[in-house]
Amino acid sequence: MGKQHKIGKLGEDVACQFLQSIGYIILERNWRFSKAEVDIIAKDGEILIFVEVKAKTYTFYGAPEESISAYKENLIIDAASRYMILINHTWEIRFDIISIVFDKEMNPAVIHYKDAFFPSI
Repeated sequence: MGKQHKIGKLGEDVACQFLQSIGYIILERNWRFSKAEVDIIAKDGEILIFVEVKAKTYTFYGAPEESISAYKENLIIDAASRYMILINHTWEIRFDIISIVFDKEMNPAVIHYKDAFFPSI
């Protein structure tokens, strides 16, 4: 497992702990559909939330969340549509981003962006 993969996995673990600490229920991790993978699917009350996690150990080339392309957003939106069909969810959904930067001692700085992006109509 490469360093980037380890940082990504650690970031997802931190993101799950963070979300659980604010009352979210984690339903899925690394849920795959077609070419898409949703890092975390959670519920906050009745709201179904699809979370993309980005983690880095430096910000020289930009903040972690800046690396999410419109293409990636669309893959997540497509996967979310499929997941909603599978579980028969017809209520509110949201797309969040959790950005994590680890310092030299691997302490995480977590930023949670609610409603980070929206499906186009």
